Parts: sequence; structure tokens; C-alpha cells
Amino acid sequence: MNDTIGIGSRVRAARDRLGWTREALAFQSGLSWAAITQVESGRRTNVRPGTLASLAGALGVSIDYLVAGTPPGPVMLQHMALPYRSDDELRVQAGAFLAEGVERSEAVIAVTTAGAIELLREELGRSAQSVEFIDSRDYYSTPVAALEGYKSFAEAQLGRGVHWVRVLGEPVWDDQGTDQVRLWTRYESLLNLVFAAYPMTIVCPYDERVVAPEILAQAQFTHPNTLGGGQAIQSLEYADPARFALEP
Repeated sequence: MNDTIGIGSRVRAARDRLGWTREALAFQSGLSWAAITQVESGRRTNVRPGTLASLAGALGVSIDYLVAGTPPGPVMLQHMALPYRSDDELRVQAGAFLAEGVERSEAVIAVTTAGAIELLREELGRSAQSVEFIDSRDYYSTPVAALEGYKSFAEAQLGRGVHWVRVLGEPVWDDQGTDQVRLWTRYESLLNLVFAAYPMTIVCPYDERVVAPEILAQAQFTHPNTLGGGQAIQSLEYADPARFALEP
């Protein structure tokens, strides 16, 4: 955070775009006029994280932009597919994934089938009380609804101070026509863009007993990693989500 001259010029430029005076920015950010003057002029060195957060929030930009003039930093999202062939396999792997989140005091949500919810509640025991369980047929009505649902959940949890969000999300693939399958496949890919900067882990189970082989194959393109044996395995076929969503 030693690029104070750069920070000051970017704060001033962002303020000018909004048509604000320094007094207006002081009011909107909760900082003093003198503090903003010192930041913009470069006289204040080692700008505190809290000050940067207040300025970024008021100006509608990211802290990364103020500090370095760049888009948000490295991808934080961890997105994995979880293929499974039996109830026991789902119970053990998904159960361990959820239990780890509870142990770390993360915000944990599991959206899956009614049968899987029953299995996972039994596997977790008392820890199940710390997991929000939702039937996937209620949650996955449309890709847009699912995306907005996860976004609302994540932002609400992060807003109350939770440091990480953990999601087990199993879309409904059966009884879907070709067009719907394409939409849901693009949805899985777009998760990597929408939640790239979120402190978030998403694991998407795929029941190999009922999910069509071509859908399982597509999962390798839409998930950067596959969860197997408790380990994240990199998908060599993972496709850039921007290109994947736009190409036929």
C-alpha cells in the first residue's frame, strides 16, 4: 500500500466522475475532509485498510483499483464437480465437505435432493444444525433464480462478518430438455465469472446413475476442478467461461 500518489489520483478521479466535492466524499465515506485531502495529495502514507474500504465503498470502486488501478485481484472462488456412483459415496464425500465448513465457522448451505438431505443430516449429526438445507427442486427453478439465490446468500453472510461461504449445489438434470440442459450447463460455467472474486467454495454433485454421460462430460469444461477422494483434481478440459458461454 505504498503507492500513495497513485491512490490519491485514483480517489480524486473517481470523485470527479461522480461530480462530488471533497466535502461530499467525506460525508459519504464517513472520513474527515482533512483525511481525504491528505490521501488525494499523497501526503498520507500507509493508507489504512479501513480507510481504503470506506473510500472504495463510497466511490463504488474496488480496493484493488484504488491501490493498483487494476480490476479485482486473483480468483478466490473454488468450484468443483463431485461425480458419485452411490449414496454412500455422496454421503462420505459431501458430508466431509460440509463438516469441514462447519468446523471452520463458514456459512454453509446444501442444495440437493430430499434423499441426499436426509443422508447428509444423518452423516453430520449435531453439526447439521449449522447447515442450511434446501431441496434442489425448489431452489433450481431457473438458472437465473439459482444464481440470484446464491448471490443473495453469499452477500448476506459476508455482510454479517462470515469470512468464507461454502456451497453444496446439485442442479436438477433429469426431466430436462436439450435447451434447458444447455442453459444449466452455461449456468455452471458462468458461476466462475459471477463469483470469481467471492471468498467461496462451490461443490456440484453429479449422480452418475441418472445424469446423462454428455452432461458429465460437460462438467469437465465448466468446473476448474473435480473433487475425488477428498482431493481437488485439476480439470485439464476446463474452458474459459466467457468463451464457453458465448460460443455455440
